[in-house]
Amino acid sequence: MNGAASPHERILTAVLDLLREGGAPSVSTRAIISRAGVQAPAIYRLFGDKDGLLDAAAERAFADWVAGKSSTTLPDDPVEALRAGWDDTVRFGLDQPAAYRIADARPHDGPSVVSGRALLREKVSRVAAAGRLAVSVERAVALMHATARGVILSLIDVSPDERDLGLSDLARESTIAAITTDAPATGDGSLAAAATTLRALAPLSRALEPAERQLLDVWLARIADAEGPTQR
Repeated sequence: MNGAASPHERILTAVLDLLREGGAPSVSTRAIISRAGVQAPAIYRLFGDKDGLLDAAAERAFADWVAGKSSTTLPDDPVEALRAGWDDTVRFGLDQPAAYRIADARPHDGPSVVSGRALLREKVSRVAAAGRLAVSVERAVALMHATARGVILSLIDVSPDERDLGLSDLARESTIAAITTDAPATGDGSLAAAATTLRALAPLSRALEPAERQLLDVWLARIADAEGPTQR
């Protein structure tokens, strides 16, 4: 343990190590004191109680993961970037199952989870701008998030040697097939894809006033969702 690190950092590092090794049940005051080289009052002064400590550790795990995404080079194909993002999310959940469960159980998303959702929205918006999104950005983000979350929780429910990792591949491809299209947004392309593409590109136009742009966004979102694959 680095003696130069603050008690706050030493405690968080110790908790994250304990979570990876034995899950939430392994996080005890005695174990933290031994690993972090602090006294019990410091733990309660800095984090309040065990729930506050576990929440802070889960937030740190997610924050470190999200921060690492800034140095990741995404594929040029926006749909392939979605696939890469899905796989990265599943790997994180399997690498940090205890932290993932803690964050998932919180009534409200922490800042790092919100940031991660924003990155997913950026990826989906790239698909929309390319004319390959078959539903609205909001619906695509919600479906990607919900399905990946379900896969991760299902996989961490079983022991590592019994996990069927092919489940993630199947769910990923089914989800991507449901929200994307190979057709262009003009000519033979679907109305939903055209509406979604225009919605993604409309903010670049200076022809509309803010109120007009907002109204157009509402109309296009309604068309995208009403004409998407699940409504046909």
